[in-house]
Amino acid sequence: MLAGALICGYRYLSRSCTYLDELLTASDSLWKHQEDTVTMSADLREAALHMNEVRLNLIESQKAAEAAEQRKNDLVVYLAHDLKTPLTSVIGYLTLLHDEKEISPALQEKYLGVALEKAERLEDLINEFFDITRFNLTHLTLDVSRINLTRMLEQTLYEFAPMFAEKQLDTSVQAPADLYFLCDPDKLQRVLDNLLRNAVNYSFPESVIKIRLYVDMGILTLIVENEGSTIPPEKLERIFEQFFRLDSSRASRNGGAGLGLAIAKEIVELHGGKISAESHDNHVIFQVDLPYSSGNR
Repeated sequence: MLAGALICGYRYLSRSCTYLDELLTASDSLWKHQEDTVTMSADLREAALHMNEVRLNLIESQKAAEAAEQRKNDLVVYLAHDLKTPLTSVIGYLTLLHDEKEISPALQEKYLGVALEKAERLEDLINEFFDITRFNLTHLTLDVSRINLTRMLEQTLYEFAPMFAEKQLDTSVQAPADLYFLCDPDKLQRVLDNLLRNAVNYSFPESVIKIRLYVDMGILTLIVENEGSTIPPEKLERIFEQFFRLDSSRASRNGGAGLGLAIAKEIVELHGGKISAESHDNHVIFQVDLPYSSGNR
């Protein structure tokens, strides 16, 4: 009996060690040979299936991380290159104004206008660099207070008036007279600013931007709709990704850092809400839904 027990114990221990060796080998292959499917003995079939799921998740995560890193690196290269263009223009036109003493007032005004426009573009690019740094090194936190959201919307639209005028855009606003909301004012202002800026950049000239703000069934909803080229489904799916830009052209004034909507999404989610986008029939619609309780009133 003792001999039989020893033999059974040895076989059980030997089998357990074999299984452990298989598990260790399979675990090692997850990191060193991710392209190979994990294969194990029939007794460990369930473990093999689970490890292959882990392997596929690792591969997908790695590819997503590499793609995001590549987009960021490309963006930094593009921005660094683009910084030179407006800076060169600013220096060039200011040099002309400094060196040419007999320039007519009309030409002076023209040169100053161009220099100012290029300086403003330079400021935009520098701000994008700061956004990239803040987005990657810090996590957003909320500083909550009760505000009049209707007044914030009115103030933001007033500040956007020059941008609306430049493209001859009209606005249609539907909002309660005084809607109070408990939120982080600065960060929610940024969400609104990003949505309106996006609407301006991608609107057809002489079209209408529609803004709706309302509360229904305990949900506060903000909708920003503009008339612009329909966004393809494959781009619409990625529109809230970091560093993703609808217009990938470096020369385009519309091509920002690709952070505005990603940051807006994080801010909305920090408030317990969600943001979505849809596009059809040359219309682009962004919708923000936020929980609205009695404490907001």
